[in-house]
Formats: sequence, C-alpha cells, structure tokens
Amino acid sequence: MRLLVLGGTKNLGRHLVESALRDGHEVTLFNRGRTNPDLFGDVRRIVGDRAQPDALAAGEWDSVVDMSGILVRDVRRSAEVLRDRVGHYTFMSSIAVYASKVIPGQTEAAELLSWPIGAPEDEFSMELYGPSKVRCEQVLTSVFGPATSAIRSGFVVGPYNPDFGNWGEALATSGTLECAARPDQPIQLIDARDLADFLLHVTVTKASGPFNAVSGTLPMAELLDAWRSVVPEQLPINWSPPTDRFHLPHDGSNDGTFQLDNSRARTAGLNLRPPEQTARDYITWIRTGNTPPPPPH
Repeated sequence: MRLLVLGGTKNLGRHLVESALRDGHEVTLFNRGRTNPDLFGDVRRIVGDRAQPDALAAGEWDSVVDMSGILVRDVRRSAEVLRDRVGHYTFMSSIAVYASKVIPGQTEAAELLSWPIGAPEDEFSMELYGPSKVRCEQVLTSVFGPATSAIRSGFVVGPYNPDFGNWGEALATSGTLECAARPDQPIQLIDARDLADFLLHVTVTKASGPFNAVSGTLPMAELLDAWRSVVPEQLPINWSPPTDRFHLPHDGSNDGTFQLDNSRARTAGLNLRPPEQTARDYITWIRTGNTPPPPPH
C-alpha cells in the first residue's frame, strides 16, 4: 500500500511508521522536519506545514493516516488537498469527544461534544481539544464519507510515549510509584504498539467509522499492582504526590470517560497485550538509556 502519514516521527507516530515498514508498505511522511529529522532515513519525506499542505497536491496515495490533526482549520485544508488523492482517510482522534463524562459503557454512537458558538478554528486550547476532535471527524466524513475512520484513544503507554512514564522510571530505578488518582478510579489505556498496529489495520482494510481503541477498564490500584508485579521488589506507592500526572477528578465526574465500550474495535481486529508486558518493555527501554518524554500538559 502507498501510505501517507501526516506526522510520524515521534511518540505513537513513529510506532505507526515502524509497523507500516515492517509490513512492507510504501510510506511517505509529511511534516515540518523538525522532530527526529534523521529517523526513517530511507522513507520519502515531504517537508511542509499543516497550515499550508499544498505540497501534497503533487502526489497520490492509497490511504492517509493523520497523526497530527488538532486545529480544525488544518484538517479542513488537508481534506481539501487530499480529496481526490487518497482512497481512505484515517484520523487519530480522542476519547475526549464524548459529551458525557460519567455514563459508563458508551459506544461510538454516544452523543458527542458540540462546537462552541463563535469558537475559532485556527486556535488551540485544552477547552477546545474535545470539540476540535469532533469537528475534525465531521469535516473528514463530509469530504470522504465512508472512506473515513476515526480512532478514539486516551492514555497511550510504552516506549517513546509520555503517559505513565513516571511509573516506568520508578520501576526501572527502584523508586516510588506516584499516583494522584484515587485507587478505585476506573482507567483505560493502550500500548502504543497495539494502537499503531490497529491504526495500520484499519487503514489497510479501509474500515469505516469511529472506533474506541482502548483496553478494558481496570481500577487504578489494580493497574498499578500489575505494573509493580514485574519487578522483584515491593516498591512503595505515593497516592498524594506533589505533581498530578493524571489530572483526574476524585469526585467521579470523569469516570465514564474511562469505561468506554471497546467491542467494536476488538471485533475489527484490535489486539491488546497485558499491562505486565507493557511495563516490562517500558523498563527495558528506560534501562537501555531512554527517557520518557514529558507529559503534553
């Protein structure tokens, strides 16, 4: 497959490109060339900015995977340029799209956030993150119709990714595991490699529609114990650290966000490795000289 990747040189994006090259696909990267510019030296690159994607007008691809779409304006421009140049558009969305943060078991058909009246399409703020992802999905569906898929995910863990990086470092250095969330806080996450493989699978098979690409739900304490079990020491846990890496309210007002129904994605081919395996691999990655990137916010 001729695959265009918007982004593709950091965090989840580099896993996607690694998966695509592993499976023999012909990859083209489109990005600014600022992050890890020497990565994937044999892959074709088109240097450009999301705000001005005109450089893409000279090519054609079987599918595109959009790893960097946040501003609605930029996604709209990409859609306009690629309208007749790709056969399928896969968009990396978010579990932040859902209107309710408390209802458990929501499927992809649940009510989504609405776009705030008068909100700018060319500015980013955390308040607009969820609505922006919704609007981007809608823009792409209006252009590509059923040749659109949206992958909704939340915490992405493992090598090259920031989420749960403090746990990985604590396990790798026999430190203290810090968790500001309450012990019974429901949580869902996904290994970056599993998510990358699913992104590629959806793109290759040209699956249509949105997918909740998340694990099953676990209480935070159970997930922490699973990670802690992969080292011989019984490392201490600090449930009241000075820095909150999770930003999850203790009053249950966001619990539904991490109790989503993932059955549609599982049926479509999402495979999930156990959390212990992710923890072991993260420890190995850190002990071989790597450092988790800082959290995005």
